[in-house]
Amino acid sequence: MTRTCFGSDVMRIPPLPRTKIRSALGSPGGTRILAIGLVATSLWAGTTTGYILFHDEIIVRFVAQQSAMQYGYEERIGALRTQLDRAAIERLSARDGVEIRLTELAQRQAAMEKRQAMLSALTGEPSLPEAVAAAAPAKRPAASGKPVPGPEALELRSRDEDSPEAPGRHSARDLPPTVTVLEARLDGLAEAQTRSLDRIAQRAGLAAQRLRGLVARIGLDASRFQRPPGATPGLGGPLVPIVADAFEIALTQAQQALGEEERMRRVTETLPLRRPLVGSYSLSSQFGPRLDPFTRGLALHTGMDMKAEAGDPARATAAGRVVVAEYAGGYGNMVEIDHGHGLATRYAHLSALAVQPGQSVEAGNIVGRVGSTGRSTGSHLHYETRIDGEAVDPQRFLRAGNGVGAAVLAGR
Repeated sequence: MTRTCFGSDVMRIPPLPRTKIRSALGSPGGTRILAIGLVATSLWAGTTTGYILFHDEIIVRFVAQQSAMQYGYEERIGALRTQLDRAAIERLSARDGVEIRLTELAQRQAAMEKRQAMLSALTGEPSLPEAVAAAAPAKRPAASGKPVPGPEALELRSRDEDSPEAPGRHSARDLPPTVTVLEARLDGLAEAQTRSLDRIAQRAGLAAQRLRGLVARIGLDASRFQRPPGATPGLGGPLVPIVADAFEIALTQAQQALGEEERMRRVTETLPLRRPLVGSYSLSSQFGPRLDPFTRGLALHTGMDMKAEAGDPARATAAGRVVVAEYAGGYGNMVEIDHGHGLATRYAHLSALAVQPGQSVEAGNIVGRVGSTGRSTGSHLHYETRIDGEAVDPQRFLRAGNGVGAAVLAGR
């Protein structure tokens, strides 16, 4: 019997009868309950024991798993950041590359303008030839006069400015193809300028060749008009070769051809190829042996007699310097002009003199008036040409000055 004390009172609990306890445990339902309780108690005890024994290991595995997940995320974030940085660097590099190409385009444009100025100086044409203008890029509406827009005309943009909605401006993505087109146009312009120089050199070479042919038809050696050996300036110095492009080579060749043409043109300006009388005239006596009008004997006529009215102007047949302007015996009033390179002309039987010794004259200047002074039978002009002091037939000069010679002298 069990006793429970509450203060001073003692309550007596009567014990269960053993027979009832045995009966309860012996029933099927009581056995199941007891089994379930034992299993639950075992599981709880096992779990508790396992947690106590493996607590630290579980925590370590969990922490390691969380760390591995964190490292994985960090690696992915790092890889994405690297890709973003690489893309930004590539974008900056591409932009820098475009800016460099634009700078080179501006420099090439400036060079093209200088070269066009050289072409204009050579040809005297202020504008581009049609072939060059066709190859040149379109000009900007601002009327800058430049064939290719500079870097300021092709603005690079970034961030929200790259939006294609922005009207009237090029995006950074559109610039590389545009720059390529401009480079191709500049290449075409350079080729056109080089071709223009080639044409200039060809034309100048042909003109110089025609002038040399004109000199040869007169019967003169072109070497006569070369610089005298003693007049050649001293030249020398160390050899420092330079690298020249096609334009510079063509420019040098064109300048040399133009220089040769100009030299030969100056030579022909000193040749007595023009007629001493303007208008129609007839010959009363030619160059060569003839019967002398006074003695009626055979004599050499050193010039040609040209019929003309008294007072008609006699004109210089080439540029030169007057060496004689006076009365000279049988010549009467005579003017002699030295044209250089051993060439001289004489104008005789003049009624009046219009020049003085030492005076420079141009072709076509009046040197005197036709008359009949000296050993003459009537009004006419006695005209002579001399080479190294020896009289030669003036007709070969006059014939060379007609037809093709006249076109050459006119610069065509």
